[in-house]
Amino acid sequence: MPFAAITYDIKPGYEKELTEIFGNFKRVRGSNVTDESGRTAGTILATAVFLRDDTLVRVIEYTGDLEAVARHMAAQPGVREVEKKLKPYLSKPRETDTTEGFVATFQRSLLKTVAQISVRDQAAAPAAPAAAANPA
Repeated sequence: MPFAAITYDIKPGYEKELTEIFGNFKRVRGSNVTDESGRTAGTILATAVFLRDDTLVRVIEYTGDLEAVARHMAAQPGVREVEKKLKPYLSKPRETDTTEGFVATFQRSLLKTVAQISVRDQAAAPAAPAAAANPA
């Protein structure tokens, strides 16, 4: 399953406030993501948020189309609430009040994936052939 990570440029020194904002996050009603036509376009499997100094990173594990995932997130009341509460702590403003603004900000904030490794990938891969016996 792929992961996406988006960054937030924040003012340092507000770890407690930011932890509280994400600690009170209202989970989305469902993990299924649909496209603009209402067809299934993916699933949000998990999210995590990391914070250090002036950088906050949200990691999303998902299946399907990442733009559809971003659009789905933009429409979620909990995500909209978090984005609103984050505004005073941002060192660089984010235009996330509209779906289009949220998706554009999501894409600009997306970190480049360098590597993704999971035990699930190993379980899905075919087993390596057994080594030939070495006669003595």
